[in-house]
Amino acid sequence: MKKSIVILLHIGFWCCYLLLIGILLAVFYRSSNPAIDQTARVLNAFKSLFLFAFLPSFLTFYGCYLILFTKYLQQKKFLLSFFFGILISIAASTIAYILMRYLIESGQLTDMDKGGINGRSTAIRTILFMSFIASIAGLAALILKGFITWVKEIKLKEELKQKNHETEMALIKSQLDPHFLFNTLNNIDVLILKDATVASNYLNKLSDILRFMLYETKTDEILLKKEIEYIEKYIELQKIRTANANYVSFQVIGNPASITIAPMVFIPFIENAFKHSTNKKIDNAITVRLFINEENIQFVCENKFDPNRKIIQESNGLGNDLIQKRLHLIYPEQHLLELDKQINLYSVKLTIKNG
Repeated sequence: MKKSIVILLHIGFWCCYLLLIGILLAVFYRSSNPAIDQTARVLNAFKSLFLFAFLPSFLTFYGCYLILFTKYLQQKKFLLSFFFGILISIAASTIAYILMRYLIESGQLTDMDKGGINGRSTAIRTILFMSFIASIAGLAALILKGFITWVKEIKLKEELKQKNHETEMALIKSQLDPHFLFNTLNNIDVLILKDATVASNYLNKLSDILRFMLYETKTDEILLKKEIEYIEKYIELQKIRTANANYVSFQVIGNPASITIAPMVFIPFIENAFKHSTNKKIDNAITVRLFINEENIQFVCENKFDPNRKIIQESNGLGNDLIQKRLHLIYPEQHLLELDKQINLYSVKLTIKNG
């Protein structure tokens, strides 16, 4: 929901509330004694109503709107929501009552209010009544915040559906990259003449990758172990193109058991690393590390490149903009993506919170 619409909803609520106070003032003005100074009486009544009704309601409304809903009600802590809602309304009413008594009614205490048990009893009844009015405003705040959150979630789901469609189409193009398939099959074909057993092993890896792309990526989440297996096989197939056994370094630190993740989150960065790594003879030209702990998953991918060599841009694959949009939609406020380009080293660091 647009910020301007949210502001208009707030303004509309308080306009209705002030209109109600205005009606009460009008009734009070007509029923008042004409012999008394009307201006002073109405002014005093306005001040009293402001502190009696508006101030505690205002404080309770935004206390519930900004704190109570997000921290308790949205987390389905209903008992705590009720308790702290009552507490906020009583605290706001107590503040308003003190201001009303000592800033406006100072020196004008009625016989009933002058000290003793009657005075305390009147104060308690007044605060409780003010708290009741403030609680109504607090309930209205929770309803308004709930409605706004509901509309935002619907809009987010629609946006996620659209972005997922765009991402799915981009992933299909990336998955069926003819360059990768052609080079891999060509390399396997050459290996068949040299070592049929090794060629068969690589052919099985390619088959597993294609199966993963066609079936595993259709779900919202997969086991992190499967994603790691896919990465390992992808790297092995890419390494066929070089005799340097140390061209790529891949390391997993931590236990991925039972941890789930969105499919194909890391592989676009690895694909880009292979596309932009210009010298296959260098050891550790591409370094991929995955750190797993109870709090988060941290993915680090670095590739060395020659800044003087011109890279031919390919249309296949996911661009950084689309990757970041997908991350924002799948892991809102639960991930951190850091990109760093130096003279001859490009690095990606992606941290995703567990759960």
